[in-house]
Amino acid sequence: MSYQAGKLDVAVIGAGHAGIEAGLAAARLGCNTAVFTINLDAVGNCPCNPSIGGTAKGHLVRELDALGGEMGKTADACTLQSRMLNRGKGPAVHALRAQIDRRRYAEIMKQKLETCPNLLLKQAEVTAIRRRGARWELETQLGAVYDCGAVVLATGTFLGGKIFVGEVSYDGGPDGMFPAKSLTASLLDLGISLRRFKTGTPARVLKRSLALEGLEVQRGDDPVTPFSFETETPPENTVVCWVSWTNSETKRVILENLHRSPLFGGKIEGVGPRYCPSIEDKVVRFSEKPRHQLFIEPCGANTEEMYLQGMSSSLPEDVQIAFYRTIPGLEHVELERSAYAIEYDCCDPLQLTAALEFRDLPGLYGAGQFNGSSGYEEAAAQGFVAGANAALKLLGREPLLLDRAGSYIGTLIDDLITKGVNDPYRMMTSRSEYRLVLRQDNADERLTPIGRRLGLISDRRWEKFQEKQRRKEEERERAERTVFPPTEALNAILEAKGTSPVVTGVRLSELLRRPQISYRDLAPVDPTRPDWPAEVFEAVEIALKYEGYIRRQEQDIAEARRLEQKKIPADTDYGKIENLRLEAREKLARVRPENIGQASRVSGVSPADISVLLIWLTAHGKEMQP
Repeated sequence: MSYQAGKLDVAVIGAGHAGIEAGLAAARLGCNTAVFTINLDAVGNCPCNPSIGGTAKGHLVRELDALGGEMGKTADACTLQSRMLNRGKGPAVHALRAQIDRRRYAEIMKQKLETCPNLLLKQAEVTAIRRRGARWELETQLGAVYDCGAVVLATGTFLGGKIFVGEVSYDGGPDGMFPAKSLTASLLDLGISLRRFKTGTPARVLKRSLALEGLEVQRGDDPVTPFSFETETPPENTVVCWVSWTNSETKRVILENLHRSPLFGGKIEGVGPRYCPSIEDKVVRFSEKPRHQLFIEPCGANTEEMYLQGMSSSLPEDVQIAFYRTIPGLEHVELERSAYAIEYDCCDPLQLTAALEFRDLPGLYGAGQFNGSSGYEEAAAQGFVAGANAALKLLGREPLLLDRAGSYIGTLIDDLITKGVNDPYRMMTSRSEYRLVLRQDNADERLTPIGRRLGLISDRRWEKFQEKQRRKEEERERAERTVFPPTEALNAILEAKGTSPVVTGVRLSELLRRPQISYRDLAPVDPTRPDWPAEVFEAVEIALKYEGYIRRQEQDIAEARRLEQKKIPADTDYGKIENLRLEAREKLARVRPENIGQASRVSGVSPADISVLLIWLTAHGKEMQP
């Protein structure tokens, strides 16, 4: 028997990283919101690696923070070790990565949901979703029925979840949780196209069973850069990580037991992540490599569980024990949790708009792994966009549409909805053609004004942001007008850094344009420098050093946005457009791009097809001029 449980503006199904950001965004925008989860102990869980950020992923976290999201602040609050990756490369690929206390992270996120006005956190499995006119109806396993204005699907790996460990397989969610088995049927009834994907995770091992003394130690940065632009006291490094390597014996054990792998035995139907393969997949795909690196990372401050980064597997437990024990430092390792693979249902993201709303199902949104992506950071970013747009639609406001020229979040969404995915999508800096402009250090400059317009940036934070921008402008002006005389002290600095001395006065800005010279180098001869945070000087130095490249990229962005403004009517019949190739007709009809910019990025659509489309739209009077 079912019963009417209440009326909601926004319902979020799932309380992982996508569901959390979706629920908080919708509630903070003023909508009566509920977040449903199969188990309250799974809120904010990190079932795979105990870390936040990484290459390109750190960009997503900082962009999400700039918009008003929570992942960055929460990660800062439970950081165990923080590192800025790729410091030896250019600023476009600098990225934060932090080892976190995964239990503390989950506790903080759960409490943020519980204390958020307009938000109810509810343990309940949603088993059915139905369209009721312009609204939606959800039903739980216990028979509660909710009338909803909009729904966000953020089911993670729970939807149709199935666990694989060698010859053993069973229905299950991550970390021993129950799967969501019933909801898939409702989504198919709605006409949503689903597919099966797979992901995996390494074993968790007991620290006292490891011999860490002889291994390479990996320490955190000093000083630490926080994820959140709002964090005033940076977190401290309290732990170290260790590095080890597999060897020929590891490879032998794996290859001899490959027939027992569900991945190679055909038991797993789902497609796995291309850029995060299991160790057995690495051994087969990269057979020429004599060894593979792994990182031994703590899972928390109050646990002896250690995570073996880079060693995910779905081999039988006895084989896992055997090959792990061939690795230096792990000779006597004891497994606390065995590695496993999990297969799950997700949607084809080509069905979504840039607002992450299903084109043919108004008011229904997708986010996170349900959209075919992988990773906590990708999920959280999508969750924020989906939750905000669900609320904005009900409030009668303009949607939040982030383009790829303005953010990695926009790049992520654009890739999903125009190119689709054949395997779990992972964000990488190489996916953005504008990465010199879309740096992690300037995420606030790019996106905090958008968060402010949404109403998710407080007055205090906005004032702090404006003050930072003012200081950057003032320092840029000071750098242009400050002239250093050709003193012995200055020339000694220049020669020590491998660059030519000066014989006449030289502007500070000109010195900073030299690749070898930084603000830090010039401190002894720069007495008028104001006592401001390092981030101000970093921003000015980057702007000066890469000025020409940035200017060219900004021109490319202007052209890209011009194409984004050329709208394509939703009712365009591509089958009637003469001279448009058959493949282009089929692809465009399937994706239904919203503008010429999106159309140009659809796989299988050529520049010649875009020219034909532009001519046809203009000839038929359907092109909407900017």
